[in-house]
Amino acid sequence: MEEKEKKDYQEYISQITPKHNFWLQLGNAFVCGGMICTIGQFITNVALNLGQDQDTAGTICSVILILCSALLTGFNLYPSIVKWGGAGALVPITGFANSVAAPAIENQVQGQVFGIGATIFTIAGPVILYGVFSSWVLGLIYWLTLL
Repeated sequence: MEEKEKKDYQEYISQITPKHNFWLQLGNAFVCGGMICTIGQFITNVALNLGQDQDTAGTICSVILILCSALLTGFNLYPSIVKWGGAGALVPITGFANSVAAPAIENQVQGQVFGIGATIFTIAGPVILYGVFSSWVLGLIYWLTLL
């Protein structure tokens, strides 16, 4: 009886597990990420044509992309983009902005401190922590090799 239950359970799991088309997801991620990068390049080119240097134009591009991502998250549009574009929407800087804004928006009803303040970095916090830590370790290794 136990073997039949396991088999029935496995059949049930295979029936309810969503089936995904890998190549379609790959194509969507490529197109979505490419569109975000194309928009970023357009913003950078406009800033350069307005007389900004390369560093300033890059900063302007980053700020505008982050602002747009936060606004799209606030209007609950970014999840639809992520659902369609997958990693193409999550990997660029816009995905990082979404991961910071989403918990803050979701928990704002709990107040400024316990809602927004306590949850704003729940998704992005580990990325920031380990990014800074690994940068520090690599910097230390680099410094030690120069001695």
